[in-house]
Amino acid sequence: MPKDKIFQETVTRVEKPSSHFILLRAPNGDFLGASDDGFATFDYVDDKAIWDTVEGTDTYRHVATGLVVEVESPRSKDGGYLRHQGKWLASNGTVGDVAALFSSGHGPAHLPSEYLKSIRENGWVCVPSIIALDVLEELERISCTGRWESGAFDQSVAPLLQSAAVAKIATEPVSLWLMRQYMGIDEIRLGHSPGFAILPKDDGKRNVQGWHSDFPYLWGIAGRATHRIPVHKVDGLVMGVQRNLCVSEFRKENGATCFKLGSHARGEGPPVEWGTGNANKEPGHREAKGLPYTGPEADVVEAPPGSYIVYDSRTWHRAGVNRTPHKRAAMLQAVIPMFMMPFKDTSRVYKEFINGPFVEALTDLEKRELEALMVNRMIGPAGHLAITVDDELTERIRPD
Repeated sequence: MPKDKIFQETVTRVEKPSSHFILLRAPNGDFLGASDDGFATFDYVDDKAIWDTVEGTDTYRHVATGLVVEVESPRSKDGGYLRHQGKWLASNGTVGDVAALFSSGHGPAHLPSEYLKSIRENGWVCVPSIIALDVLEELERISCTGRWESGAFDQSVAPLLQSAAVAKIATEPVSLWLMRQYMGIDEIRLGHSPGFAILPKDDGKRNVQGWHSDFPYLWGIAGRATHRIPVHKVDGLVMGVQRNLCVSEFRKENGATCFKLGSHARGEGPPVEWGTGNANKEPGHREAKGLPYTGPEADVVEAPPGSYIVYDSRTWHRAGVNRTPHKRAAMLQAVIPMFMMPFKDTSRVYKEFINGPFVEALTDLEKRELEALMVNRMIGPAGHLAITVDDELTERIRPD
């Protein structure tokens, strides 16, 4: 591509929300919700679990039904007791004489159903600033970006084993509900343990990631035939969703992900002339051929820090080029239905996590969700069985 035409991608900007809804959590981490039948608690977040504050009062209003609950004053750092029409709310949401302590937390800027409508129509959606600020700062700390940029990221230890914040973003409830609905299955798995993608300032020489589709499709990336889904036309079956967290603000200048939005519906990989994943990895490729396609047919999604960009894994994309002096960080999570083979074994990292110091920072619900995401299992005559890596067989099949 001629040098005067590089970095001409079309920008889609998602602005930082001016306000967010509230999630009310029971002691076990379940979410208080309501319907026309009254209050209840749920282990997921859809429109039923969305609340708003009533300005100038100590009350919350349920967005879908208009039901109002009052908070016992003063509130403690651990939450407050809730009343409806003079009756207490118990830990399962029933109304009566027994009170439970509910905590309020950061929720989405829009109703979950709006995000679901968007991803179904477009193959992608941004859930802006969905991660609470204290969790986001912890992710900056361990990735050594943003306010902690002077440090050096420890690549020898899986991020999940460095902070409870990683487990909390992996179990974020709005995006989990969204992906389950989009793939049409409740049992979903992480294809690999959550990992950081940290993009330093470009030096004009290093290779730039080529165009590809994500796991399990991996179109545009050869050499991984045992993992790649064959190219096929869309038949309604979604075998993978990518959930990328913007730890840093995503901007075109700092290397925000480049997409070909809508390409998930084509049933084919990116064109070779755009510069696919394999070619751009070859030594000296950039010097000889230049950058992969950066023209106006490509798209850059800009988003505030703490946003989840969720997209169909068939979507063509690549990392951007960071032209700023500051590192850009994202946390990548490939998510698949339970019937797909994972990209990497997640069981060992999970076992280390549950035997480590951070597990008690999670609610009971977060613990259950993390186990469901990271333990691959089968059900047979012997019941539930966890599937993991066999060291002896692994050595046997390694190429000489």
